[in-house]
Amino acid sequence: MSKNKAPIGIFDSGIGGLTVASAIKRVLPNESFVYFGDTAHLPYGDKSPESIRSYSRRIAEFLIDKQCKIIVIACNTASAHAFKEVQSHVKIPVVNVIDPVASLIAHRYKQGSIGIIGTKGTIATRVYPKRIQKLNPALTVKSLATPLLAPMIEEGYFNNAISKTIIHSYLSKPALKGIKALVLGCTHYPMIKKEVADFYRNAAVDIIDGSQVAAEAVKAILKEHKLLRKTSHKEKDHFYVSDFTASFEKSTRDFFGSRINLNEARIWD
Repeated sequence: MSKNKAPIGIFDSGIGGLTVASAIKRVLPNESFVYFGDTAHLPYGDKSPESIRSYSRRIAEFLIDKQCKIIVIACNTASAHAFKEVQSHVKIPVVNVIDPVASLIAHRYKQGSIGIIGTKGTIATRVYPKRIQKLNPALTVKSLATPLLAPMIEEGYFNNAISKTIIHSYLSKPALKGIKALVLGCTHYPMIKKEVADFYRNAAVDIIDGSQVAAEAVKAILKEHKLLRKTSHKEKDHFYVSDFTASFEKSTRDFFGSRINLNEARIWD
């Protein structure tokens, strides 16, 4: 297979990365991809950095075995802890979902306060404040760990009374007071973007969906490396999980239609 016809490799701890895969499909309709959801270890947000780096290295090897031409770390926690590890472990381009968002924020907003919500693992690294303020010291970054949101979404609890109560409880906290934009710092969170926007409907707060930003970054890097596929593909997209779950299969079909095959790949055995 020629390099430009090879698939894009995407991985996350679960269904959250499907938001990135879906955005990539919209931005790059000619491309095919291989998606790996590490459902055996989700959520990554409460795992140690060492474990996340180990999981990420092994998944990267799996995607290399599938002849992927680029790897997209479609998980904020893995991007924070394992990006450099994966980048040094493979010989193809690697994209994380944090740097493109940090660059966008730093250049779009000249001053004021920006809010970040994410898993405990992502927030604990302070990766967003560090990278945003390195690019634009005039910005104040307010961070809030929202650990119930990713498991809630994984179990299909969104757009209902339960999710509304949990979301409003988090977003009402003083830590996010006075922000002009809120970054959804977990790739699961675009699935509750409407509910977050509803909370801020009477306030001038922009909601930043990192999945779309990441997709544009993937396009730019493929173009830079002359790896863009020029014609429409006939290859199918492939979806793998490390432990089969019915909720993942349902979410995958919600994003990509009923004609998908979800395969179990027990790469930890």
